[in-house]
Parts: sequence; structure tokens; C-alpha cells
Amino acid sequence: MQRSKDKMKNRICELLGTEYPLIQGGMAWVATAELAAAVANAGGIGLIAAGNAPADYVREQIHKARTLTQKPFGVNVMLLSPYADEVLTMLLEEKVKVITTGAGNPGKYIPAFKEIGTVVIPVIASVALAVRMQKSGADAVVAEGCEAGGHIGELTTMTLVPMVADAVDIPVIAAGGIADSRGVRAAFALGAEGVQVGTRFICSDECTVHQNYKDMVAAAKDRDAIVTGRFTGHPVRTLKNKATRMMDKIEKEGDIEAFEKLGAGALRAAVVDGDTQMGSVMAGQSAGLVNDIKPCRQIVTDLFDGVEF
Repeated sequence: MQRSKDKMKNRICELLGTEYPLIQGGMAWVATAELAAAVANAGGIGLIAAGNAPADYVREQIHKARTLTQKPFGVNVMLLSPYADEVLTMLLEEKVKVITTGAGNPGKYIPAFKEIGTVVIPVIASVALAVRMQKSGADAVVAEGCEAGGHIGELTTMTLVPMVADAVDIPVIAAGGIADSRGVRAAFALGAEGVQVGTRFICSDECTVHQNYKDMVAAAKDRDAIVTGRFTGHPVRTLKNKATRMMDKIEKEGDIEAFEKLGAGALRAAVVDGDTQMGSVMAGQSAGLVNDIKPCRQIVTDLFDGVEF
């Protein structure tokens, strides 16, 4: 049975100041102010994805989100971005509630954010990095399995989460393959104290991606989410389309330059222009569990239906 509202407080809820121990994934081009605010209003932490955007754009998104919600929300920073330093400097000025980070080690930035009370939660794909993040002062970690969409590691959620939970004392948030209450319950059974959900929120009313993108995710079957680019060292999970078939051929030929040329601008093409054949339709394996488009508030309610935490 679900806990009464006044008792729904675990370490993640206390840390984030939320009703539910939930973070919406920081999906580049997908996680905009509209989506972040809607998830915040539904009781979780919504994230604005900085991606490869400059600081001014991310600041505009933060200000827009503040017009849409009075609840706490956050920003996801991709540390490989050429704008990462300026985005992080801007976030110190804006004093957002939480930042999550990916594609790198945020250790050198953590002390400054802790001074202003911002919660720092790195996304990690290995036990070693989780331990390093705890030593650096991270407030929690997102242990993301390779079932997730976008850039991925090698370990599955089923194996990564319990190993990380055993290795660190800070709270662990599970990510990768979670799209319904069964996945949430499984995450808690593995030792997580919260969940990060991405793909399910693509198919929300408030998500601003092109309708073609939403429709493709909602129609996806169990084997439609595949991985390309392993030979580059930066594997990415997307849905099968004409572009992935071409990428598979190029990958077998070992032509990294041609591979990267084909992928340039492909995510924007899918998200903004609705090109689901030559665009990059990033989504996790949980797309096979997503069959409809709903308001964020209903998605959150469904995720935690019957869940104790």
C-alpha cells in the first residue's frame, strides 16, 4: 500500500524536497523548461538538460521554468560540453535546487555548489566512479544501467544498482529500464532509494518533442532500442531506423569520421523536425513498456502506484 502523503519521506525526498523520490532524466533537446516544471508540479524533480547549449540558453530555460512552477527543479550538465564551465558558473549564480552531471567527473565543482546549498548528484555507470563521487562530496548518485537511452555504460541496472548500494553510504537513485511501478519497486528491492525516469516522460503531454518522436517511442517493441557507436568509445541507445542501419554498416567498416558525420545534428532533427528516419530517436529499452501519451502528473502517479519507500 502506498504511504500517506505526510509519511512519504525517505532520504531522497528529504534531500530534494519532493513528494516522491523521483528525478526526470536530463535528456538533451527533450528535457526543456516545460517538462521540468510539469514533473516538479507532479511531485518529483524535473530537470532541464543543458546538453551542448551555451549558458545563456540554459539560463533562459531556468527563468522560464520558474514561471511555470514554484516547486524545486534542477539542471543536468554534460561535462563533455564545450560550454560546461560557463554553464556551471551560471548555475552557481542561479542557485538551482539540484544539478545532475554526466559524461565526466564533477568533483572539482562540488565544493562551490555545496556552499550555496545546491544538491549535486552525478550520474555514474560503475562502482569505482560512485565511490569517487562519494569521496568528492556528492549528495547522492544516479546508478544508470545500460538499458537507458542516449549515452550508456556497460552494466545493467539489475547488477549496477545493488553493487553501488553496497559500496557507498550516500543514497543511490536507480536509472535505466524503469517506466512503470514494477520497475520502481524493483529498484527499491535492489537497494535504491529513488528512481530516475527518462523515456516514459518523452511520451507526456508536456514534453515538447515533435509528435513523430513521441509516436515512435509509443509504438516501439521490445527489440527496437539498439546500441550504435561502440567502436567510437561512446555507445548510444536509440530506436531502430534508416540512420541506425547505415550506422551499423559504417561501424562494421570502422569509419569513425563517416559515423560521426552521419550523427551530427541527428538528435535535433528527430526532436525538432520530426525526422524519425534519419534523426536520432534516443530512447531506452523501456520504450517497449510505453504505449500511450499522458500528462506528467498521471505518469508520476502511475509510477508510484502501490509503491512503498
